[in-house]
Amino acid sequence: MNPETVRIGTRGSDLALWQARWVQRALERLTPGLRVTMEIIKTTGDRVLDSPLSLIGDRGLFTREIEQALLSGGIDLAVHSLKDLPTELPEGLTLGGVCEREDPRDVFIPHPRNTVRTLAGQPPGARIATGSLRRRCQLYAIRPDVIIPEIRGNLATRMRKLEESDWHGMLLARAGVVRLGWEDRIGETLALGTILPAVGQGALGIEIREGDERMRLLAGGLTHRETLLGTTAERAFLRRLEGGCQVPIGTYGRIEGRAGGERLVLDAVVGSLDGSRMVRGRTAGDPADAICLGTGLAEQLIARGAGTILTEIRGIPLDPSAP
Repeated sequence: MNPETVRIGTRGSDLALWQARWVQRALERLTPGLRVTMEIIKTTGDRVLDSPLSLIGDRGLFTREIEQALLSGGIDLAVHSLKDLPTELPEGLTLGGVCEREDPRDVFIPHPRNTVRTLAGQPPGARIATGSLRRRCQLYAIRPDVIIPEIRGNLATRMRKLEESDWHGMLLARAGVVRLGWEDRIGETLALGTILPAVGQGALGIEIREGDERMRLLAGGLTHRETLLGTTAERAFLRRLEGGCQVPIGTYGRIEGRAGGERLVLDAVVGSLDGSRMVRGRTAGDPADAICLGTGLAEQLIARGAGTILTEIRGIPLDPSAP
Protein backbone atom coordinates (compact mmCIF):
# COMPACT_ATOMS: atom_id res chain seq x y z
CA MET A 1 0.00 0.00 0.00
CA ASN A 2 1.17 3.50 -0.79
CA PRO A 3 2.01 4.95 2.63
CA GLU A 4 0.26 8.18 1.64
CA THR A 5 -3.05 6.49 0.77
CA VAL A 6 -5.89 5.45 3.08
CA ARG A 7 -8.90 3.47 1.85
CA ILE A 8 -12.20 4.07 3.66
CA GLY A 9 -14.94 1.44 3.58
CA THR A 10 -18.53 2.70 3.71
CA ARG A 11 -22.10 1.89 2.82
CA GLY A 12 -23.49 3.59 -0.27
CA SER A 13 -26.46 5.52 1.09
CA ASP A 14 -26.44 9.29 0.87
CA LEU A 15 -25.99 9.56 4.63
CA ALA A 16 -23.20 6.97 4.78
CA LEU A 17 -21.38 8.76 1.96
CA TRP A 18 -21.80 12.10 3.72
CA GLN A 19 -20.25 10.59 6.83
CA ALA A 20 -17.37 8.95 4.96
CA ARG A 21 -16.63 12.15 3.07
CA TRP A 22 -16.60 14.07 6.33
CA VAL A 23 -13.96 11.69 7.67
CA GLN A 24 -12.10 11.85 4.35
CA ARG A 25 -11.87 15.64 4.49
CA ALA A 26 -10.93 15.64 8.17
CA LEU A 27 -8.10 13.15 7.63
CA GLU A 28 -6.74 15.08 4.66
CA ARG A 29 -6.93 18.31 6.63
CA LEU A 30 -5.06 16.85 9.61
CA THR A 31 -2.44 15.08 7.47
CA PRO A 32 -1.31 17.23 4.51
CA GLY A 33 -0.33 15.09 1.52
CA LEU A 34 -2.49 12.15 2.61
CA ARG A 35 -4.68 10.67 -0.15
CA VAL A 36 -7.96 9.22 1.09
CA THR A 37 -10.18 7.11 -1.18
CA MET A 38 -13.53 5.41 -0.60
CA GLU A 39 -14.78 1.89 -1.27
CA ILE A 40 -18.57 1.46 -1.29
CA ILE A 41 -19.70 -1.86 0.18
CA LYS A 42 -23.28 -3.14 0.25
CA THR A 43 -24.33 -4.74 3.54
CA THR A 44 -27.08 -7.20 4.46
CA GLY A 45 -29.13 -4.35 5.90
CA ASP A 46 -28.92 -2.55 2.54
CA ARG A 47 -30.00 -5.60 0.54
CA VAL A 48 -32.91 -6.82 2.66
CA LEU A 49 -35.48 -4.03 2.67
CA ASP A 50 -38.76 -5.95 2.79
CA SER A 51 -38.53 -7.11 6.42
CA PRO A 52 -38.34 -5.25 9.74
CA LEU A 53 -34.86 -5.14 11.26
CA SER A 54 -36.18 -7.02 14.27
CA LEU A 55 -37.03 -10.03 12.07
CA ILE A 56 -33.78 -10.41 10.12
CA GLY A 57 -31.35 -10.25 13.03
CA ASP A 58 -29.40 -7.23 14.13
CA ARG A 59 -25.82 -8.23 14.88
CA GLY A 60 -23.74 -6.53 12.23
CA LEU A 61 -26.59 -5.97 9.80
CA PHE A 62 -25.01 -2.79 8.50
CA THR A 63 -21.38 -3.61 9.25
CA ARG A 64 -20.56 -7.28 8.59
CA GLU A 65 -19.48 -7.05 4.94
CA ILE A 66 -17.48 -3.89 5.62
CA GLU A 67 -15.72 -5.60 8.51
CA GLN A 68 -14.85 -8.55 6.27
CA ALA A 69 -13.21 -6.15 3.82
CA LEU A 70 -11.30 -4.56 6.69
CA LEU A 71 -10.06 -7.90 7.99
CA SER A 72 -8.99 -9.03 4.50
CA GLY A 73 -7.03 -5.81 3.89
CA GLY A 74 -9.31 -4.53 1.15
CA ILE A 75 -9.80 -1.29 3.09
CA ASP A 76 -7.80 0.43 5.83
CA LEU A 77 -10.57 1.75 8.03
CA ALA A 78 -14.36 1.74 8.12
CA VAL A 79 -16.72 4.60 8.89
CA HIS A 80 -20.00 3.67 10.56
CA SER A 81 -22.91 5.36 12.23
CA LEU A 82 -21.89 4.37 15.75
CA LYS A 83 -25.42 3.20 16.52
CA ASP A 84 -25.02 0.51 13.80
CA LEU A 85 -21.77 -0.83 15.24
CA PRO A 86 -22.24 -3.86 17.55
CA THR A 87 -20.74 -3.57 21.02
CA GLU A 88 -18.82 -6.82 20.43
CA LEU A 89 -16.54 -6.45 17.40
CA PRO A 90 -15.07 -9.35 15.40
CA GLU A 91 -11.72 -10.67 16.54
CA GLY A 92 -8.96 -8.58 15.03
CA LEU A 93 -10.95 -5.36 14.86
CA THR A 94 -11.29 -2.46 17.27
CA LEU A 95 -12.92 0.94 17.56
CA GLY A 96 -10.16 3.36 16.66
CA GLY A 97 -11.99 6.68 16.93
CA VAL A 98 -15.30 8.33 17.75
CA CYS A 99 -16.04 11.67 16.06
CA GLU A 100 -17.92 14.57 17.58
CA ARG A 101 -21.59 13.89 17.96
CA GLU A 102 -24.36 15.67 16.11
CA ASP A 103 -27.57 16.39 18.06
CA PRO A 104 -28.62 12.87 19.20
CA ARG A 105 -32.34 13.54 19.53
CA ASP A 106 -35.16 12.16 17.39
CA VAL A 107 -37.44 14.33 15.29
CA PHE A 108 -41.02 14.23 14.11
CA ILE A 109 -41.33 14.71 10.33
CA PRO A 110 -44.94 15.55 9.43
CA HIS A 111 -46.44 14.58 6.08
CA PRO A 112 -45.96 17.48 3.64
CA ARG A 113 -49.73 18.07 3.66
CA ASN A 114 -49.98 17.89 7.44
CA THR A 115 -50.06 21.43 8.81
CA VAL A 116 -49.77 20.27 12.45
CA ARG A 117 -46.03 20.20 13.11
CA THR A 118 -45.85 18.65 16.58
CA LEU A 119 -46.16 15.04 17.65
CA ALA A 120 -48.45 15.90 20.56
CA GLY A 121 -50.74 17.82 18.20
CA GLN A 122 -51.55 14.81 16.02
CA PRO A 123 -55.16 13.54 16.23
CA PRO A 124 -56.25 10.37 18.06
CA GLY A 125 -55.35 7.30 16.02
CA ALA A 126 -52.69 9.16 14.04
CA ARG A 127 -50.42 7.03 11.87
CA ILE A 128 -46.80 7.68 12.88
CA ALA A 129 -44.24 5.51 11.05
CA THR A 130 -40.98 4.13 12.40
CA GLY A 131 -38.81 1.07 11.87
CA SER A 132 -37.33 1.21 15.38
CA LEU A 133 -38.62 -0.81 18.34
CA ARG A 134 -36.93 1.73 20.61
CA ARG A 135 -38.99 4.56 19.12
CA ARG A 136 -42.10 2.38 18.95
CA CYS A 137 -42.19 1.55 22.65
CA GLN A 138 -41.46 5.11 23.77
CA LEU A 139 -44.05 6.49 21.35
CA TYR A 140 -46.69 4.07 22.64
CA ALA A 141 -45.79 5.13 26.21
CA ILE A 142 -46.79 8.74 25.49
CA ARG A 143 -49.38 8.13 22.73
CA PRO A 144 -50.96 4.68 23.18
CA ASP A 145 -53.65 5.67 20.70
CA VAL A 146 -51.41 5.94 17.63
CA ILE A 147 -50.97 3.42 14.81
CA ILE A 148 -47.34 2.74 13.93
CA PRO A 149 -46.64 1.58 10.34
CA GLU A 150 -43.29 -0.12 9.75
CA ILE A 151 -40.79 1.75 7.57
CA ARG A 152 -37.37 0.75 6.22
CA GLY A 153 -34.85 2.18 3.78
CA ASN A 154 -32.42 5.07 3.60
CA LEU A 155 -33.52 8.61 4.38
CA ALA A 156 -34.43 9.49 0.79
CA THR A 157 -36.55 6.33 0.54
CA ARG A 158 -38.29 7.11 3.82
CA MET A 159 -39.05 10.67 2.74
CA ARG A 160 -40.55 9.35 -0.51
CA LYS A 161 -42.61 6.71 1.32
CA LEU A 162 -43.96 9.37 3.67
CA GLU A 163 -44.97 11.61 0.75
CA GLU A 164 -46.77 8.70 -0.95
CA SER A 165 -48.54 7.54 2.21
CA ASP A 166 -51.61 8.48 4.23
CA TRP A 167 -49.48 8.75 7.38
CA HIS A 168 -49.50 11.80 9.60
CA GLY A 169 -45.71 11.66 9.91
CA MET A 170 -42.70 9.62 10.93
CA LEU A 171 -39.88 9.59 13.47
CA LEU A 172 -36.21 9.83 12.47
CA ALA A 173 -32.84 10.66 13.98
CA ARG A 174 -32.19 14.40 13.78
CA ALA A 175 -28.50 13.90 12.95
CA GLY A 176 -29.11 12.29 9.57
CA VAL A 177 -31.84 14.72 8.58
CA VAL A 178 -29.61 17.70 9.36
CA ARG A 179 -26.55 16.21 7.66
CA LEU A 180 -28.47 15.76 4.42
CA GLY A 181 -29.84 19.29 4.49
CA TRP A 182 -33.48 18.45 5.22
CA GLU A 183 -33.80 20.43 8.43
CA ASP A 184 -36.72 22.38 6.98
CA ARG A 185 -38.80 19.16 6.96
CA ILE A 186 -38.53 18.77 10.73
CA GLY A 187 -41.77 19.56 12.50
CA GLU A 188 -40.47 19.04 16.01
CA THR A 189 -37.27 17.94 17.71
CA LEU A 190 -38.33 15.61 20.51
CA ALA A 191 -37.07 16.22 24.03
CA LEU A 192 -34.84 13.58 25.58
CA GLY A 193 -37.48 13.19 28.27
CA THR A 194 -39.94 12.16 25.56
CA ILE A 195 -37.81 9.72 23.54
CA LEU A 196 -34.28 8.71 24.45
CA PRO A 197 -31.98 8.04 21.46
CA ALA A 198 -30.30 4.84 20.37
CA VAL A 199 -26.86 3.98 21.69
CA GLY A 200 -24.32 6.10 19.80
CA GLN A 201 -26.96 8.01 17.84
CA GLY A 202 -25.48 11.03 16.07
CA ALA A 203 -21.86 9.88 16.46
CA LEU A 204 -19.50 8.35 13.88
CA GLY A 205 -17.32 5.35 14.73
CA ILE A 206 -14.06 4.58 12.94
CA GLU A 207 -13.24 0.86 12.95
CA ILE A 208 -9.69 -0.35 12.34
CA ARG A 209 -7.61 -3.50 12.54
CA GLU A 210 -6.04 -4.28 15.89
CA GLY A 211 -2.32 -3.59 15.84
CA ASP A 212 -2.51 -1.12 12.95
CA GLU A 213 -0.61 1.70 14.62
CA ARG A 214 -0.80 4.05 11.64
CA MET A 215 -4.61 3.82 11.45
CA ARG A 216 -4.87 4.09 15.23
CA LEU A 217 -3.04 7.41 15.16
CA LEU A 218 -5.11 8.71 12.23
CA ALA A 219 -8.45 7.67 13.73
CA GLY A 220 -7.45 8.87 17.17
CA GLY A 221 -6.78 12.31 15.73
CA LEU A 222 -10.50 12.60 14.91
CA THR A 223 -11.74 11.46 18.32
CA HIS A 224 -13.88 13.86 20.34
CA ARG A 225 -13.25 13.18 24.03
CA GLU A 226 -16.71 14.05 25.38
CA THR A 227 -18.46 12.01 22.68
CA LEU A 228 -16.16 9.06 23.29
CA LEU A 229 -16.84 9.05 27.02
CA GLY A 230 -20.60 9.40 26.66
CA THR A 231 -20.93 6.69 24.03
CA THR A 232 -18.55 4.39 25.91
CA ALA A 233 -21.01 4.42 28.83
CA GLU A 234 -23.92 3.87 26.45
CA ARG A 235 -22.23 0.93 24.74
CA ALA A 236 -21.34 -0.63 28.10
CA PHE A 237 -25.00 -0.33 29.11
CA LEU A 238 -26.12 -2.01 25.88
CA ARG A 239 -23.45 -4.71 26.12
CA ARG A 240 -24.64 -5.74 29.59
CA LEU A 241 -28.22 -5.99 28.31
CA GLU A 242 -27.08 -7.88 25.19
CA GLY A 243 -29.29 -5.59 23.17
CA GLY A 244 -29.58 -4.31 19.63
CA CYS A 245 -32.29 -3.60 17.06
CA GLN A 246 -34.48 -6.37 18.44
CA VAL A 247 -35.00 -4.78 21.85
CA PRO A 248 -36.43 -1.38 22.83
CA ILE A 249 -33.48 0.29 24.59
CA GLY A 250 -32.75 4.01 24.69
CA THR A 251 -29.87 5.76 26.40
CA TYR A 252 -27.91 9.00 26.37
CA GLY A 253 -24.56 9.73 28.00
CA ARG A 254 -22.94 13.15 28.16
CA ILE A 255 -20.38 15.17 30.07
CA GLU A 256 -21.72 17.89 32.35
CA GLY A 257 -19.72 20.50 34.24
CA ARG A 258 -16.27 21.92 33.62
CA ALA A 259 -12.75 20.57 33.91
CA GLY A 260 -12.05 19.66 37.50
CA GLY A 261 -15.75 19.18 38.23
CA GLU A 262 -16.92 17.07 35.29
CA ARG A 263 -19.51 14.34 35.65
CA LEU A 264 -20.63 11.75 33.17
CA VAL A 265 -24.44 11.58 33.26
CA LEU A 266 -26.22 8.60 31.73
CA ASP A 267 -29.98 8.22 31.23
CA ALA A 268 -31.55 5.00 30.01
CA VAL A 269 -34.87 3.29 29.39
CA VAL A 270 -35.99 -0.26 28.60
CA GLY A 271 -39.60 -0.74 27.57
CA SER A 272 -42.13 -3.37 26.57
CA LEU A 273 -43.17 -3.46 22.93
CA ASP A 274 -46.55 -1.88 23.68
CA GLY A 275 -45.07 0.83 25.90
CA SER A 276 -47.12 -0.24 28.91
CA ARG A 277 -44.03 -0.95 31.02
CA MET A 278 -41.08 1.44 31.01
CA VAL A 279 -38.07 1.03 33.29
CA ARG A 280 -36.03 4.22 33.48
CA GLY A 281 -32.88 5.15 35.31
CA ARG A 282 -30.05 7.63 35.65
CA THR A 283 -26.53 7.47 36.98
CA ALA A 284 -23.65 9.93 37.19
CA GLY A 285 -20.01 9.77 38.16
CA ASP A 286 -16.40 10.19 37.16
CA PRO A 287 -16.01 10.17 33.35
CA ALA A 288 -13.03 7.85 33.78
CA ASP A 289 -15.50 5.22 35.03
CA ALA A 290 -17.63 5.30 31.87
CA ILE A 291 -17.74 1.53 31.43
CA CYS A 292 -18.58 0.89 35.08
CA LEU A 293 -21.29 3.54 35.00
CA GLY A 294 -22.93 2.00 31.95
CA THR A 295 -22.73 -1.54 33.30
CA GLY A 296 -23.92 -0.45 36.72
CA LEU A 297 -26.98 1.34 35.35
CA ALA A 298 -27.85 -1.75 33.32
CA GLU A 299 -27.67 -3.84 36.49
CA GLN A 300 -29.99 -1.38 38.27
CA LEU A 301 -32.57 -1.55 35.49
CA ILE A 302 -32.33 -5.34 35.33
CA ALA A 303 -33.08 -5.51 39.05
CA ARG A 304 -36.10 -3.24 38.55
CA GLY A 305 -37.68 -5.35 35.82
CA ALA A 306 -35.80 -4.62 32.61
CA GLY A 307 -34.42 -8.16 32.53
CA THR A 308 -37.92 -9.61 32.65
CA ILE A 309 -39.09 -7.33 29.84
CA LEU A 310 -36.15 -8.26 27.61
CA THR A 311 -36.58 -11.98 28.31
CA GLU A 312 -40.23 -11.75 27.29
CA ILE A 313 -39.42 -9.81 24.12
CA ARG A 314 -36.76 -12.25 22.99
CA GLY A 315 -39.29 -15.04 23.33
CA ILE A 316 -42.00 -13.32 21.30
CA PRO A 317 -42.05 -13.75 17.51
CA LEU A 318 -42.38 -10.20 16.15
CA ASP A 319 -45.22 -9.72 13.69
CA PRO A 320 -44.25 -7.24 10.94
CA SER A 321 -47.93 -6.58 10.15
CA ALA A 322 -48.80 -5.60 13.70
CA PRO A 323 -50.03 -2.00 14.07
